[in-house]
Amino acid sequence: MYKSHSGAPSKFGRPKFAYKAKKFNNSRPSSFLASRSFKKSRGGNKRSRGERIDFSRFVKKNIYVEEKPYVSKYTFADFPFNPQLHKNITRAGFINPRPIQDKAMLVVMEGKDVFGMANTGTGKTAAFLLPLIEKIVKTKGQNKRETVLIMAPTRELALQIEADFKNLAFGFGMFSVACVGGLPIMKQIREIKMGVSFVIGTPGRLRDLIDKKVLDLSTCHSIVLDEADRMLDMGFRDDMVYIIGKTNKERQTLFFSATLSPEIKKLTEHYLKNPVFVSVISGETLKNINQDVIRVRSKEEKLEKLHNVLKQEGSDKILIFREMKHSVDTLTKELGQMGFRVGGIHGDKRSRERIRILDSFKKDRINILIATDVAARGLDIPDVTHVINYDVPQTYDTYIHRIGRTGRSGKKGTALTFVPA
Repeated sequence: MYKSHSGAPSKFGRPKFAYKAKKFNNSRPSSFLASRSFKKSRGGNKRSRGERIDFSRFVKKNIYVEEKPYVSKYTFADFPFNPQLHKNITRAGFINPRPIQDKAMLVVMEGKDVFGMANTGTGKTAAFLLPLIEKIVKTKGQNKRETVLIMAPTRELALQIEADFKNLAFGFGMFSVACVGGLPIMKQIREIKMGVSFVIGTPGRLRDLIDKKVLDLSTCHSIVLDEADRMLDMGFRDDMVYIIGKTNKERQTLFFSATLSPEIKKLTEHYLKNPVFVSVISGETLKNINQDVIRVRSKEEKLEKLHNVLKQEGSDKILIFREMKHSVDTLTKELGQMGFRVGGIHGDKRSRERIRILDSFKKDRINILIATDVAARGLDIPDVTHVINYDVPQTYDTYIHRIGRTGRSGKKGTALTFVPA
């Protein structure tokens, strides 16, 4: 059962929390194996796989509302962090906590399990990294050997978390390893054997390292599942369950997810002990996103209309989604030949190449990024002006996830979906 948390306020004690908790059943699932069935559809919006989607749902005029700055209950100075950690927080440019940080950090510091509902880009990485760095600083002083495990759905997100860790853990002599596919496994093995406090990785590579008897999680008393719903979507259920089972039974478990699906609910009921529920999700789609469809009759007309959109004023930073890996490569080549600054990423590209292209997009060396859903999950890219679904997404949930990459932080955004005429 989920409980809200409260305590008496003090400068470095337990500040008072007052947010609502949701109650779940305490029944445990008999099996973690679930198959996804795709509905067949008939009629005008026929889908070869996935669900039947009414294209009118892709049309919604934005109601631009200037976002009011979040007024945090605490400042970072209120949190009882090590002085060096406070210095790192200041150097990182953090001033006032974002909502998920404001509501979750003290609860994590008290050792409670947490289920946090938050989207990418809401500041949740710092919400779990800062308290866990503080925890390891204290246990190191007690000559304890503890490991923190952080699981993420994609290489990009895992590497992004590790980069944030290195900045926030500066000066502590604390080491991490990013265990992701596509990068040399021998280097990761060497780093693990040298000793690390934080293991950050994707389920597939983490399981490989466990099976090779390299990664021992018996001293892991803290585990984070970041974007747990997307890991399930990507088929990592068995790996997630296997890896969690290798950690210490006496552990603190933190789940972060953008949705509360039945599968996520089962996992939280099974693995989290009396967790505190924290949600900073507000609404299905952001009101600042202008959503519309573009109807096309042929491939030639489709490319021509995309060209017109890309040349419009205000199309400054564009994320284009495609369903297939080869389609990403084809469109990248076509737009490159038209003179656009474009790059494409998908699961078959080498990790170094994906990292290089993403970095170019973030730093505006290219202004158009084409990606599959798998490659784009977990990315936190600021100032995207347009999200274009060049192929109709398989589900409406996928659509919601895609368009959430624009219209962030109170800015206006545009979402366009190409549909058959």
